[in-house]
Amino acid sequence: MASELSRVTIYADGACSGNPGPGGWGAVLLWNDQERRLQGRDRETTNNRMELVAAIKALEALKRPCQVDLYSDSAYLVNAFTLGWITRWQANGWKTTKKEPVENQDLWQRLLALDAAHEISWHKVKGHAGDVYNTICDAMATEEAALASSMHDQVEEG
Repeated sequence: MASELSRVTIYADGACSGNPGPGGWGAVLLWNDQERRLQGRDRETTNNRMELVAAIKALEALKRPCQVDLYSDSAYLVNAFTLGWITRWQANGWKTTKKEPVENQDLWQRLLALDAAHEISWHKVKGHAGDVYNTICDAMATEEAALASSMHDQVEEG
């Protein structure tokens, strides 16, 4: 069955101005010779949430199950899947090894559902190291965080 699935490459990144603060995310989906860019913002968030949202929004954009190579510079995102953190969190009732509630559980659960719907290979890329698509995603996320910041400032002033 795996060979029948479309193969998609996704790059995803998040950014935050302050942590917490205004944030943004960007993603690039590559399929055959096509490229699709997605981006968005949140007026009050954290960097980790934006990293997760970037991956979620990209995966949610897929219309059917796919083989996905997902690239992110977020060790938090990638390691949760590749090092089995998310499996342990679930087994421990969504508690960390320190018995504290896992942060961003709402987003992790959305990612788990998407991970089950697709065949995802998670890849860590070094941020700000010249990877073309990571750089594009970073620029989109940073742009969205700046827009969210200006929206936040307008709300504060108004």
